[in-house]
Amino acid sequence: MPIQRTKPEDTVSDDERAWWKESVVYQVYPRSFNDSDGDGVGDLRGLADRLDYIASLGVDVIWLNPVYDSPQEDNGYDISDYRAIYEEFGTMADWERLLEEVHDRDMRLIMDLVVNHTSRDHEWFVESRQGNPEYEDYYIWREGDGEDPPNNWESFFGGSAWEYDEEREAYYLHLYDTSQPDLDWANEDVRQDVFDTIEWWLEKGIDGFRMDVINLLSKADGLPDGDPDSEWVGSEHFIDGPEMTAYLEAMDEQVLSNYDIMTVGEMPQLTVDEASTYVSADGPLDMAFHFQHTKLDYDGDERWAVGDWDLTELKEIVGRWQTGLEGEGWNALYWENHDQPRVVSRYGDPVNYRRESAKLLGTFMLTLRGTPYIYQGQELGMTNAPWESMDDLRDVDAINHAEELLESEDHEGYDDVRDVVAYRSRDNARTPMQWDDSEHAGFTDADPWIQVNPNHDEVNVEAAEADEDSVLNYYRDLVDLRERKDTLVYGEYDDLLPDHESVYAYTRTMTEDGETEQVLVVLNFFGDRPTVDLPVQYDEATLLLSNYDRSDDAPESVTLAPYEARIYQLD
Repeated sequence: MPIQRTKPEDTVSDDERAWWKESVVYQVYPRSFNDSDGDGVGDLRGLADRLDYIASLGVDVIWLNPVYDSPQEDNGYDISDYRAIYEEFGTMADWERLLEEVHDRDMRLIMDLVVNHTSRDHEWFVESRQGNPEYEDYYIWREGDGEDPPNNWESFFGGSAWEYDEEREAYYLHLYDTSQPDLDWANEDVRQDVFDTIEWWLEKGIDGFRMDVINLLSKADGLPDGDPDSEWVGSEHFIDGPEMTAYLEAMDEQVLSNYDIMTVGEMPQLTVDEASTYVSADGPLDMAFHFQHTKLDYDGDERWAVGDWDLTELKEIVGRWQTGLEGEGWNALYWENHDQPRVVSRYGDPVNYRRESAKLLGTFMLTLRGTPYIYQGQELGMTNAPWESMDDLRDVDAINHAEELLESEDHEGYDDVRDVVAYRSRDNARTPMQWDDSEHAGFTDADPWIQVNPNHDEVNVEAAEADEDSVLNYYRDLVDLRERKDTLVYGEYDDLLPDHESVYAYTRTMTEDGETEQVLVVLNFFGDRPTVDLPVQYDEATLLLSNYDRSDDAPESVTLAPYEARIYQLD
């Protein structure tokens, strides 16, 4: 099978290039990154103190999870003031210093934009529940008596999506926690206030936004009942609603397009066809997060049950996105974030091959077409933590679903549901960053707000820095390789073994100025030792990087070690 390609369309034009396509993003969850003042909570000064570490990874952009003023009922995604900093994180002066120091290191900073909902403590909601005419319609209210919700929509965090408010004597919609009432984007005043807030932050010098659940803004007229058997009841009426494109296009036209920034939308239940509407060359967003690859280990459609996953299904999903957006849009590549458990504990082997599988999973993410997002600690191969007691949990989503499981099934106590809750909880991503092997992992001198993973005595930055073969140093090599190889950014993707059940092999091919460069990536996703014949043609093969000590430069037939990753250049 010939792989070399010389089609003119493989050439990347200057118009197709963009700094955000060529960037690697590092996500920081500030509450858990570094505590500078000894209160057990990470903060902005703590992050600023660790910027040299982040810069040493070779990344280009920092995505900062919400630091706005908030009662913290959903760890900052319940915002009470979009233009103020949460006191435990610091001050606006601390934030301004952080931005300056990020820019001084030739990195950029993007912020979280959370505008599907606010906190109940936000001034808009306080005034709305009191019936102030100026804010009366800022949220989605429906009359009722507290006994019969307006429809059967469910909250993503469990239970009804409606909460009865005694003060206004009406129901308000909350697609997430009860503390997070949904804004009514059909109200032009809401849209304008949000656009003004976006512009306010851009004028302060930030470099873009990650937009939280941004495709939920538009709700269907009449708020009809949803399919009671669907994965998220009601979602067909509030995901990608009738005015969704219009709202984002207005945001882009009035604000975003006036700045040289990057935008990425978090979009539940997104398909490739729908994505092309949002992230095409003329679309309002640069890229979007989808969730299809994060559901491989669900039991059917059930998030709070664990099933076996299939590599061929991952190939199908990735191939659909790699080829479906080619020439039409851009991918956002990720394994982990603040809402996902640690990938080594899901699709790797945290016990027997933690290092190898962490490196393999990193190789995969950083060699696909799109912008890669590294979540704090992923570059160390951090794993899920043990959650021995409900008292250890902080994640409102995990707590709510644990309680639902205990109520709906024949369980006597937390021990009966602990395995699935511990596996799935978002708290796995929120345990403190593991800087060293001291009592609290170098994160804080006080008792941390959430437990430290017990394996921090061996999995930490200090130990990784001293080990040439660490996951950390391998990630640095990966980022450096991607920086040097335009083919890994813009090259065409071809899956060589779509039906193989344990080996994932693909090429990235790019032609520029009449010269074709091809990179071959070979990944063994499991703990066996398969031998595979690869349909590749080349005159010379050079091994660029591997997570094993290899000198094998003949990739047409390879025997792979458990969780082995190899990257070749083919000439």
